[in-house]
Amino acid sequence: MATAKELSDFLESIERRAFKQTAYAVRDDHAALDIVQDAMMKLAIKYADKTTAEFPMLFQRILQNTMRDYWRRQKVRNLWTTLLSSFGGSAENGDERDPLETIDVEDGSDEPSAQLVRSQTIQLVERALEKLPARQREAFILRYWEELGVAETAAVMGCSGGSVKTHCSRAVHSLAKALKNKV
Repeated sequence: MATAKELSDFLESIERRAFKQTAYAVRDDHAALDIVQDAMMKLAIKYADKTTAEFPMLFQRILQNTMRDYWRRQKVRNLWTTLLSSFGGSAENGDERDPLETIDVEDGSDEPSAQLVRSQTIQLVERALEKLPARQREAFILRYWEELGVAETAAVMGCSGGSVKTHCSRAVHSLAKALKNKV
């Protein structure tokens, strides 16, 4: 059983990565913050009695389920908004969101030109990642960013290991093609 300090340390250690992962998936920073906070609360309330070794898998599964709940709610809201707006005749504002935060440059010794190249490369990768289908993006992020194994990723995504491999392969090929066209 984990202590409150161990749970707090775990949540603090995954906070930033969980936000970036969710922001890529839902493409809305404010919603991503809410989703990550909800997932953290669910872990703390329902699974505080688990061991620290179980936290990473539990949290990823909770986070993925919380994102799916968000998408379901958005689908229903969008349906009703579309139906009701057709009667009202008012135009909806476009989706305006801030660009995703890029990585911080930790050492100031880099030349400005190197920082610019790094920033532009990160933006290219983020845009290419956003264009992937949801399941491919999810598999890619869990496997290569969160560094989960095939079996762990399959457990989080609720699919077979073969599906994870297929989604990852397709994601890698799509990203390589998109980035090759930009270079």
